[in-house]
Amino acid sequence: MTKPKISKKVSTALINSLGAGVVPRIGIEHIAVGREKELNSLLNNLNDIAEGVAAFRFIIGNYGSGKSFMLQMIRNRAMEQGFVVADADLSSGRKLAGSNNEGLATYRELMSRLATKTRPDGGALISILEGWINKIQQEVAKEQGINPNDEGFDEQVEAKIREVVHYIEDLVHGFDFGSVIIAYWRSYRLDDDELKNASLRWLRGEFNTKTEAKAALGVRVIIDDDSWFDYIKLLAKFVAEIGYKGMLILVDEAVNLYQISTTVTREKNYNRLLSMFNDTMQCKAENLGIFIGGTTKFLEDPNRGLFADQAWRRRTKESRFSTQVGVQEYMSPVIRLNPLTETEILSLLQRLTEIHALNFGYEKTLTNRELKEFVQEIISRLGAEALLTPGEIIRDFISVLHLLHQNQEINFSELIHGSNFKPTTVGNSENTDGDAAEFSL
Repeated sequence: MTKPKISKKVSTALINSLGAGVVPRIGIEHIAVGREKELNSLLNNLNDIAEGVAAFRFIIGNYGSGKSFMLQMIRNRAMEQGFVVADADLSSGRKLAGSNNEGLATYRELMSRLATKTRPDGGALISILEGWINKIQQEVAKEQGINPNDEGFDEQVEAKIREVVHYIEDLVHGFDFGSVIIAYWRSYRLDDDELKNASLRWLRGEFNTKTEAKAALGVRVIIDDDSWFDYIKLLAKFVAEIGYKGMLILVDEAVNLYQISTTVTREKNYNRLLSMFNDTMQCKAENLGIFIGGTTKFLEDPNRGLFADQAWRRRTKESRFSTQVGVQEYMSPVIRLNPLTETEILSLLQRLTEIHALNFGYEKTLTNRELKEFVQEIISRLGAEALLTPGEIIRDFISVLHLLHQNQEINFSELIHGSNFKPTTVGNSENTDGDAAEFSL
């Protein structure tokens, strides 16, 4: 097996993230195995979004099955292809709707994590706006043969900016959104930091009252808990108009909606999710993709999951034809992440072995036979009926690699067959990722 071509920065990020049970933000393509059909299906959605339509997909699987991994994979691919991407994890304080601005909190998180190919770590709102303005200035200079300091230059730039704004003014809240975009341009033109900051605050959903927004910007509305998704749709249309392929929203940990104890609040969130689903599926949104990561219980629990609502059940239940023949239909709204095969797990361990050796500068010594031995040992300890998930096995294996590298007198077989090796297990609760593997020397 040839050594992977990975920089020290990427290999370190991979090892540190995986060893801590966290999905890496970079280098994830080097450990992607066994999800080709699922990934290709989502990539097809990106092609559709770039053509002006919208997409909505659920990525469903048990803890450790790779939901967050898949979302991160598609996030990186989307940025590489020229999309604006935003991702957020739902939590007790971030939902889709609530009585204490929990929906607005999710919007604010998405805006803070707005990312592009040139700003992959988030905070891309300013670079998106100013990059667009600079592009228009260059176009005006080239087309009109005038310089930025020439008379009439700024008026020509503003005319082109208004052309874009015109395309979104007819959408819900589009006029006010366009007014704020114009205000940002004027702040840029006049070097007015106060107006610029007010424009950014409004776009980020940070104004608390309409009175405050009117005084600062002259607009009569603010982004709030009821309207935030309308502005996601506006932003998707806007970024598509200024040269991006579209906008991709990634929302993970949807199990937090399932865990809402109050029935009324839980149903309010499910209804908000349903309106988002309907808007994308009925082409009431353009150039927008929404991918949601959730557990099987979040989807299927007949009492508290989406299946408790007949509208959701009708939209997301698997076709009787696919269940009849025992295959997955990858173009349906729900993608289920089934357990990896033993061959795929072995391929994953091989890659991890190579990356670990590369990162710490040693020649790998573990053989394929030993890797198979590791997998079989975990299966025997967890039970043959256990479904091995990538999340369970990766953290255990990284720990083994660390121990072998740091303690070269340790024998691999003795380590994994010892009585103190307790493989990671995933609990039955919907709010735990399980206990970490334990190794004693």
